[in-house]
Amino acid sequence: MIRVSLPVVKQAQKRSAAPGRARIALLPPAGGPEIARSSRGEVDALLVIAPESAAAASLDELPESQRWRDLLAREPPRAGTVRTTSLASRRQTLAVLGFLRPDPSPFERLALAGRMVKEAAARGPRTIGLAVAGFPTGASGQAAAQAALEALCAAALAQAFELPSCRAPSPGQHRITRIQVPADARLDTESAAIRADATNLARWLTALPPNILDARGYRAALTQLTRRHGLEMTWLGEQALRRAGANAFLAVAAGNESPDAGIAHLRYRPGRRRGGSPDIALIGKGILFDTGGINLKPHRSMLDMHTDMGGSAVALATLVALARLQAPVAVDAWLAITENNIGPKAYRPQEVVRAANGVTIQVIHSDAEGRMALADTLALAARTKPRFMLDFATLTGACVYSLTERMSGVFSNRPELAARLVDAGRRSGERVWAFPFDSDFDSDLESKVADIVQCTTEGKGDHILATRFLSRFVPEDIPWAHVDLSSATRTGGLGHVNTEVTGFGVRFALQLILEDDVLGALEPGK
Repeated sequence: MIRVSLPVVKQAQKRSAAPGRARIALLPPAGGPEIARSSRGEVDALLVIAPESAAAASLDELPESQRWRDLLAREPPRAGTVRTTSLASRRQTLAVLGFLRPDPSPFERLALAGRMVKEAAARGPRTIGLAVAGFPTGASGQAAAQAALEALCAAALAQAFELPSCRAPSPGQHRITRIQVPADARLDTESAAIRADATNLARWLTALPPNILDARGYRAALTQLTRRHGLEMTWLGEQALRRAGANAFLAVAAGNESPDAGIAHLRYRPGRRRGGSPDIALIGKGILFDTGGINLKPHRSMLDMHTDMGGSAVALATLVALARLQAPVAVDAWLAITENNIGPKAYRPQEVVRAANGVTIQVIHSDAEGRMALADTLALAARTKPRFMLDFATLTGACVYSLTERMSGVFSNRPELAARLVDAGRRSGERVWAFPFDSDFDSDLESKVADIVQCTTEGKGDHILATRFLSRFVPEDIPWAHVDLSSATRTGGLGHVNTEVTGFGVRFALQLILEDDVLGALEPGK
């Protein structure tokens, strides 16, 4: 194993700032908008969520209540709609009123909040206020009001975040610097900010240009994060991977110009706990740019392939969030970091390689590189004997064709986990759909010259077959779930995130680990 050293980091930082490269930081700037608890003070925009059944009298506590009453009376309220006006304050405060149906899903709340902050952002506000009105009294009504306010806060924090850019700032362009919530709001603002920061970290890394976030740059970013958050990291470079027998990963890396690829192993341990097997292993596909290799992609399919490392960004950001939240679980993250290039040494169809766990693979298509890199990463992560393994990957177009980019696909080698995965997606607002994991699909992956073929020559059901392929590198005694991130990017954004790069997966993972207690569900008898 090769430990990260300061000279390597300095070299990576220097390379990222080399002549001809845009000067973009590897990590987003620290800090974010101030979240203030106050029921007073002027704001540039005031966003209020109310149920579509809200009565006019329920708006009386809002400033200039008659203006809000006029918004409500404009036409019968419909769930999911947004109305705006201006208040007569000194700042000409923008008033934004959004309506929810009586029993909205978490995704519906986030989507409404996203539309509201997008409407407000067009005016370039620096300070925005968040509020709810018209919810019924009682425990259920208060819970609904709190959930609506949390959605508004998540959307505001996502909107305030600026993705990496080399464009000159536009005159008069403003960012949200202050978010004001009611003084009596039952909202954990610190937790909300940490979770938003994690999603934004995933968004930032995924959006970075491929000449900035190359393997050296990613390694430098990881080093900064490990120091900042008290994590440990081991970098397994290509020599270490050869010794480990990780030939499936190395086959993908063979086409790279320089031997900088590797698998990063990061560790978080709570309190005084040190060493030992992790409770959870998070695994992420980190293909920094995917040309398709020998089976070269056409232009439109290759254009956005710098985002093919989104799975690694989700795994990394989730680990950072768990560390910041001081979660009581031991977690590792394994990130498969390489490019898939074309070149004289690039791997080719019909080659046979042996993975780290001894399984031999017949290569069929060089553009099915993600499952090759993940195969060895899963096998190496399994050697640490975690209680649960969870991987994230922008793995197949078949999953996008099945679900569009609105949801992501999930699979598990434990049938009883499928419903819990879907429920975690529903409760987090990052929706997932469980696909079949039946063993009879394996007959499509039989090889005459190796233990398994990498993929089929046809594309049908490739998201299912890719998962069955990956399962060969996860021991049967370890519970495992795979997330095919068809929602990593979506034109127009998704839910509360209004940019094409969504950071999808972080909220889902934190919900599954912290709120849904996936480890407890895996205990015998549960």
